[in-house]
Amino acid sequence: MASDFTTPSSPGFGLSLKGRALRYLAAREHSRAELERKLAVHAESAEQLAQVLDELQAKDFISEARVVESVIHRRAGRFGAARIRHELMGKGLDVETVAEAVSTLKASEVERAREVWRKKFGEPARDAAARGKQMRFLAARGFGAEAIRRVVSQDED
Repeated sequence: MASDFTTPSSPGFGLSLKGRALRYLAAREHSRAELERKLAVHAESAEQLAQVLDELQAKDFISEARVVESVIHRRAGRFGAARIRHELMGKGLDVETVAEAVSTLKASEVERAREVWRKKFGEPARDAAARGKQMRFLAARGFGAEAIRRVVSQDED
């Protein structure tokens, strides 16, 4: 009998679609596309899902600007603009919104790359192999080639 309470299809005991959406949103910011993907399996119809998402968006529970701000806040200290752009695009955000966010990140790319490099390596590479390792590390983190070159070669300009 206890299984009746845990079965998602039990009437009255499962979370409503709106309740699930609010639970996701309480944990972190989600884009409309993310919520749509997560909630699609629980929706009775596409119209029901669209109606719930429209209502949440109208009440400003879903906000692309907050999603972008949240991702940048969480990721900018560890990753470059390319990696953050890829994550934002994966969230189904508007191309112009993502491009605008990435352009603001590029202004601080060298400083952020230098800080990531300092935490990981702390000292200049002794040889070409070590320099290559440092460059590959920063590239994997999504930093641009110019920022990587300036950090690894210790250019201050």
